[in-house]
Amino acid sequence: MKIKEIIVVEGKDDTVKIKAAVDADTIETNGSAIDRETLDRIRHAKEKRGVIIFTDPDYPGQRIRSLIEQAVPGCKHAFLTKAQARAKRPKGKSLGIEHATAEAIRHALQGVYEPGEERVSDITQDDLLALGLVGGTGSSNRRKQIGEMLKIGDTNGKQLLKRLQMFQITKTQLAEAVDSLKQEDHHD
Repeated sequence: MKIKEIIVVEGKDDTVKIKAAVDADTIETNGSAIDRETLDRIRHAKEKRGVIIFTDPDYPGQRIRSLIEQAVPGCKHAFLTKAQARAKRPKGKSLGIEHATAEAIRHALQGVYEPGEERVSDITQDDLLALGLVGGTGSSNRRKQIGEMLKIGDTNGKQLLKRLQMFQITKTQLAEAVDSLKQEDHHD
């Protein structure tokens, strides 16, 4: 699988893992203290070939994603779930793209979101409450499943609305995803 865009990752181990899974070029941020030079390279890459931000599913990864999105708006985004990015040993405490399988990486890159597609998110906080995605028993687990299903990553209640709007997911799309979750629960 050849990726046209340049993939922004956190470090060398991520680059090694990405290149083992797909044919792609990467830019490494080398942690969450992204310097101006790195942001300039990302901006240039976006103009020339496009950029996919593919950071770890943890707080530092989310921070890096936000910093890049502020400095270079309109980048594409790929996400892994925490389960997909968890190290098998020792005791699975380490979290990162470098621990994911090649299959999980390819799947995440196939689900890349393109900002600016002709959709507008009409979702409100009240919708999230009504759908049981915030403020209720099991809402955290439902958010995790929805994040996986819609390929927008794992979020807390506050981040969910922003992420749904960022990826221009409509109320109808979200309701369909929640319905399909309910159907899966009935089959278990």
